[in-house]
Amino acid sequence: WGRYDDFVETAEELISLTSAGHAPWSIIEGADPNFRSLEVAETTLAAMRQALARGNGDHGPAHPPALQMPVTVGQRNVLDAVDLSARVEDEDYETRLGELQGRLNHVYRERHARGQGAVLVFEGWDAAGKGGAIRRITPAVDTRHIEVHRIAVPTEEEKARHYLWRFWRRLPRAGEIAVFDRSWYGRVLVERIEGFATEEEWRRAYAEINDFEHRLLEHGMAVVKFWLHISPDKQEQRFKSREKIPYKQYKLTEEDLRNRDRWDAYTAAVHEMVERTSSARAPWTLVPGNQKKFARLTVLETLCEALETEG
Repeated sequence: WGRYDDFVETAEELISLTSAGHAPWSIIEGADPNFRSLEVAETTLAAMRQALARGNGDHGPAHPPALQMPVTVGQRNVLDAVDLSARVEDEDYETRLGELQGRLNHVYRERHARGQGAVLVFEGWDAAGKGGAIRRITPAVDTRHIEVHRIAVPTEEEKARHYLWRFWRRLPRAGEIAVFDRSWYGRVLVERIEGFATEEEWRRAYAEINDFEHRLLEHGMAVVKFWLHISPDKQEQRFKSREKIPYKQYKLTEEDLRNRDRWDAYTAAVHEMVERTSSARAPWTLVPGNQKKFARLTVLETLCEALETEG
């Protein structure tokens, strides 16, 4: 029992380095023996059915199905545990914001002096507040030492190369910070759901991403990952607000509206992404985003703690 944490860290590394698209690990909660038995049985049954459906020598369909829910009893999902009612009082927000930005500035300067960089990953629902959270980080860092990359559709040059190439070339110098507003996780999110990657490609990507991030960590970088979570009702409310404000209308696209119809498919993809790519040194932080101010403080506090720990 005294070495439980060591065992967990070793197990996480083993899973991240050996989970492959054709032979992924399934992580099962074992506290309840009945749940454990049902989960093992359902996971095994689903895998056997998929193998039979493919047939001998067939590696699966050219594109993933539009809706592929994770195999879980009662459709449990990591996002279900996020408390979307979490909030901060307005009178406390500005004080706490200043404190956290000061703390971030201090830890950033210490890491910069040691030549230790950081990679920040922001994923989340459309209108979840990723941009606002990022804008509360940048004032705390010397502008010469931080760069924000807003990732969109790959260019023709980028499509001609491995999908991670365009991210390798955007990594920060020693002691600097790179912020990714959307990231390489598009491979297992939008590319999976929209069929831009084959099932074989996006299943293989979990191991590729884990290896990519492991290399960054071994190089002395911190890797801090956030998923900003909001409810469907809150997203609809923010979409309607964007429609009414002229300078925000550009943020709302037909694709944003269409993606609402695929909420369940994206929820399934997020669940599997978090399960397969969260590790001891590069965990996912699921941020309650229904109140933007609470989300911003959560991001800042988590970032400070992560940089202090990696230091």
